[in-house]
Amino acid sequence: MAEKKKILIADDNQDSRELVRKILRKDDYLLLEAIDGEDALHKIIEEKPDLVLMDISMPKINGYDLTRMIKSGDQKDTTIIALTAHAMKGDRATAMDAGCNGYITKPINVREFADQIRKYLNASTANQALSDAEIDLH
Repeated sequence: MAEKKKILIADDNQDSRELVRKILRKDDYLLLEAIDGEDALHKIIEEKPDLVLMDISMPKINGYDLTRMIKSGDQKDTTIIALTAHAMKGDRATAMDAGCNGYITKPINVREFADQIRKYLNASTANQALSDAEIDLH
């Protein structure tokens, strides 16, 4: 039996975390939560999630800085999706420049969100398989 995919919801807003949890609970994921950037950093290191839904405006360490930290460390292959109310022109590019693998704006489109998450997880699984294949070749 396949191991459950682990998703970390890193958001200081409890209502946002609950909405994501409610949408994703019908899928068979192991859902973890972090209430600020520092909490998220510890959970990423300890739990090694398959996907991180990263709020950009979090206390202690903001999402941009945390993404840069993760992408420059041992967990650099972690898939990080910016989940943010920052929807102004240039915000998407800023998130991608920080190292995010994707960008979803709030408010979440409830009908599309679960499919978006599945696509990001499938892409990260495919990328990991490619990385493993490259390692085997050397």
